[in-house]
Amino acid sequence: MFPLGSVLFPGGALPLHVFEPRYQALVRDCIAAPDHEFGVVLIDRGSEVGGGEVRRDVGVVARMVQVLELADDRFAVVAIGAERIRVVQWLADDPYPRAVVERWAEQSTHEGDSALVDDIVRRAQQFARGGEAPVSSADAFEVAEQLPLGAADRYALLCADGPAERWQALDRALGDIEAALAFRRDV
Repeated sequence: MFPLGSVLFPGGALPLHVFEPRYQALVRDCIAAPDHEFGVVLIDRGSEVGGGEVRRDVGVVARMVQVLELADDRFAVVAIGAERIRVVQWLADDPYPRAVVERWAEQSTHEGDSALVDDIVRRAQQFARGGEAPVSSADAFEVAEQLPLGAADRYALLCADGPAERWQALDRALGDIEAALAFRRDV
């Protein structure tokens, strides 16, 4: 397991500079394994470096797609988020954070209201990378990757039961961004 101060979505890219000995061991073990995977969860409190952090129990499987060994046993890693996972039990952090996990399949398969999806994509355009990049995805995770969302909103999106619930969570998060900007304009 690799606890981070940010949320990885399925399909999202995760570049890592691995310098801590415990995570160097994790990368070596993942390289030796046939699937080259590890779990990523959000740190609720604490730091990414040094241990002792408080971790969330929902995360994503990350598949290493590029690994470059650097000087001093450090690694440059690029991983891609795959399916969601739930931590069933945290194990001892020896030699790195470990857990028993289960794959988390969609609880709901309802795609959501197409008018809501179209509205979110239209509204998201003004915030995505300064409005320069088009937002045209029909996947809430892909749209969310292009928005300035905080960890709490990203985590709520990750925990949503299915596509319709993700769009609703994204609608709420986007509404919060719009309200904050409106407040700043009015002050």
